[in-house]
Amino acid sequence: MTVRKILHLGHPTLRTLAKEVPHEEIASLEFQTLVDDLIETMRAANGAGLAAPQIGEPVRLCALEVNKNPRYPYKPDIPLTILVNPVIEVIGDEVFQNYEGCLSVPNLRGMVARAAHIRVSALDRHGKELVIEAKGITAGTYQHEVDHLDAMLFVDRVVDSHTFATWEQFDAFHKEKWLVSAAKIVDRFGS
Repeated sequence: MTVRKILHLGHPTLRTLAKEVPHEEIASLEFQTLVDDLIETMRAANGAGLAAPQIGEPVRLCALEVNKNPRYPYKPDIPLTILVNPVIEVIGDEVFQNYEGCLSVPNLRGMVARAAHIRVSALDRHGKELVIEAKGITAGTYQHEVDHLDAMLFVDRVVDSHTFATWEQFDAFHKEKWLVSAAKIVDRFGS
């Protein structure tokens, strides 16, 4: 396993539509090594998730894991989840405001509108079909990662540019209010 360099905003790979992974390639050593590298890189950076384009591989693959994440202490836990060729279906029309950051947009956060309830259909790292329903902040995490596969970054979805803040300014002026809001979202939708 290798910790890879995470690409930052402005790199063309982040704006390239990711290609589907052919089913017959999922079991290959090359693809399984990519999955391992993605997990290792996500964990090394304390990410809640990471998509393959963020490490320079424009394929439809992402990893998610939240386990008492120090960058996002308010996020409910998500067990290690690998999504290959994920498709998101929005359930209902309820949305919520989510203060997001991104490893590819270092030191910046902003408020994004996210669907409150989704269903994710994908393959796992072994090619087995996977269907996950998620709500609230957890649903936002899935949407954020799948956006990367569609060449979208959270900055493209920010509802009001006045909500942009560096991490330092977020901690100083917005964190307490956001933690209260995040707790209400978690209480409402659960993990």
